[in-house]
Amino acid sequence: MTPSIPAPAETGLPAQRALVLGSTSRYRKELLQRLRIPFTVAAPDVDETPQPGEAPAALAQRLALAKARAVAAAFPDAVVIGSDQVADLNGLPLGKPGTHERAVAQLRQMRGRTVIFQTAVAVVCQASGFEQASLAAVKVRFRQLSDDAIENYLRAEQPYDCAGSAKSEGFGIALLESIDSDDPTALVGLPLIRTCRLIEAAGICLLGAKADE
Repeated sequence: MTPSIPAPAETGLPAQRALVLGSTSRYRKELLQRLRIPFTVAAPDVDETPQPGEAPAALAQRLALAKARAVAAAFPDAVVIGSDQVADLNGLPLGKPGTHERAVAQLRQMRGRTVIFQTAVAVVCQASGFEQASLAAVKVRFRQLSDDAIENYLRAEQPYDCAGSAKSEGFGIALLESIDSDDPTALVGLPLIRTCRLIEAAGICLLGAKADE
């Protein structure tokens, strides 16, 4: 039996497909709420293990699409968003540290260097056959951090569920020298400019009209 989706709230916009965020990330949920459209959250069941020799950008795009497809299988009539982020340190993928020790190791590797945070978003609708993905690359320059500074930051914020161990929207901004991106929310976990473009292409109405009207 296909899981049910709560009826969308009254928005004054034309009737459209339900929207589902295929993610358990609270950061992505908070970002998507900025668009002021109703959506449901569903957990994707996807193996996130990198393939041998897989580049960080390719890994992020593959997982974003895999997550969207996995959730779309349960919600075939909905427009489903999947996303993934991988920190790219000279081709070395850095994911969520999970532990304090791994976070220390990641920040020691990144201090004084430029890291590219590869954030991918994919949108899938099984019923209409729609499937597209996009990648936002964010260049981040880390300050030359001392071991004490790294320890102080991690104890204060505990960003163990963040790729690259740095929460830029919080205290982690103190770790950085610069951020270079054309999609500002990508570093937090969901590139909203690209997301808007993709869900509109899939048939979700924003602002009461199509983007090109």
